[in-house]
Amino acid sequence: MPKHETFRDKVVVVTGAASGIGAAICRKFANEGAIIGLMDADEKGLKEMEHSIKDSGAEAFAIKCDVSAEDECNHAIKSFIMRFGGIDVLVNNAGITQRGSFMDTSASVYRKVMGINFFGSLYCAKAAIESIVERKGMIIIIESVAGVTPLLGRSGYCASKHALHGLFTTIRTEIRNAGAHVMIVCPGFVKTNLQTRALGADGSVTKHPQSTIGKQTTPEAVADEILMAALKRKNMVVLTFMGKIGYWVSRIMPIFYEKMMAKQFRSELEK
Repeated sequence: MPKHETFRDKVVVVTGAASGIGAAICRKFANEGAIIGLMDADEKGLKEMEHSIKDSGAEAFAIKCDVSAEDECNHAIKSFIMRFGGIDVLVNNAGITQRGSFMDTSASVYRKVMGINFFGSLYCAKAAIESIVERKGMIIIIESVAGVTPLLGRSGYCASKHALHGLFTTIRTEIRNAGAHVMIVCPGFVKTNLQTRALGADGSVTKHPQSTIGKQTTPEAVADEILMAALKRKNMVVLTFMGKIGYWVSRIMPIFYEKMMAKQFRSELEK
C-alpha cells in the first residue's frame, strides 16, 4: 500500500474493536471509507459496534475472537481474507493490564498478560502477514509509552509492550523492501475501560485505584492521530504531552526518569 490520501475501500481489521481505542479506530477508518473487520472477545459489544459501523454507511464484519488463542486468531484472519479478498491494515489493539508489585504478583498473571498483549498480536500478524505484504499494507501496533520506558507496578504490562516493540520493529525491517510497513503507536494515559479490568497480583480484577500523570486523553483523539500518522506511514508515534515528555526524559536521563516515575507511582505498590 503506497502512500495515498485515503483509506477508501481498504480492508482494515481491528482487534479489541468493541470499545475504547479499538472502537474509535473502527469509526475513524470507517468514516474514511474503509471496510472494517472487527475482532473482540466481547460478543455483545462486538455486535453493537458492527451494527454501529454499518449504520454509518460503511461495510463491516465482526468475528468473536479471544486473541490469546492461536486457532481463533487464524480462523478470524482467514475469514476476513476470504470475505474481503485480503487485508490492507491490521490494527493490533486488544490488550489487558495489571497492577501490583513483581514480588507479590503471581506468574499466572504474567502469562495471561503476555498471552493477550504479545502473543495475541503475534498470532494475528502471523496469520495476516502474507496478505499484508502482497497488498503492500500496514500493521499498526497499539503499544504504549510503557513499551519504551519502565513503569512501576505494571511489570507484566510493561514487559508485554517491550516485547511487542522488539518484535514489530524487527518485522518492519524484514518487510520494508517489499513495500509493507509497521507503525508503532505509543499512547500515554487514555480514558478507557482498560483500567477497570486491570488484574491484581492474584489474577482477579483489582480494586486498587489507578495512578496517572497529567490529563488523560480520549480514544477519539488517539484515533485521529493514528489516522493522520498512518496516512504518512510513520514508524512510531508517541501521543499526549506527558507521553512525549516521559519518552524523551527516559531517553536522555534514564535514572532521573526512573526515580521520578517511582515517586509518582509509589502508591501502585501499596497493599
